[in-house]
Amino acid sequence: MSIKDNLEQILNQLPAQVQLVAVSKTKSAATIQEAYDAGQRIFGENKIQEMVEKYDVLPKDIQWHMIGHVQTNKVKYMAEFVSLIHGVDSLKLLKEINKQAAKHNRTIPCLLQQYIAEEDTKFGLNADEIENILANEIKNLPNVKIVGLMGMATFTEDENQIRKEFSNLKSNFDRLKVYYNDLEILSMGMSGDYHLAIEEGSTMVRIGSAIFGVRG
Repeated sequence: MSIKDNLEQILNQLPAQVQLVAVSKTKSAATIQEAYDAGQRIFGENKIQEMVEKYDVLPKDIQWHMIGHVQTNKVKYMAEFVSLIHGVDSLKLLKEINKQAAKHNRTIPCLLQQYIAEEDTKFGLNADEIENILANEIKNLPNVKIVGLMGMATFTEDENQIRKEFSNLKSNFDRLKVYYNDLEILSMGMSGDYHLAIEEGSTMVRIGSAIFGVRG
């Protein structure tokens, strides 16, 4: 099936309130252009340098989402154009995003990454750290806007565990949303588990291989 067919198939499955981020890491500009021509406008990259190179050559109405782990010293390269940073996993990183956004007179939307997986390979903040940022720190950071939470479930075949992790994230999201009106996005779910994520309340899914095929 073509990228266009894959996109249509996925979009037909997604509820109206769920946004699709097409994960285009390692894919060529020509491949991304194909998805763009089929109507997709949101693309996710996990390496800033690669995202910058693609930004330079592809249509300017693309919304580029940074979905990977972000090193603070690389923020400056994407501050001018990035639409959403998914994986904000420390206050230090948030401060750097604020600093670089100010240089471009921008407010950069960010998601706070909550650690929900039962494995050591995932980055993230715990619920208390997230609450502290929202309650105390964010008022000193005028050039960032926290618009939601993000989480990555454990890489496992155990659907019950994945559901439990997504459910925990959704519970925290709902609890915080009562106090913080800007929280709109709950980014959870990838090619392998996005159906479960949507059932547990995700509003944004990150899908790569199901659109572009397996990484080549």
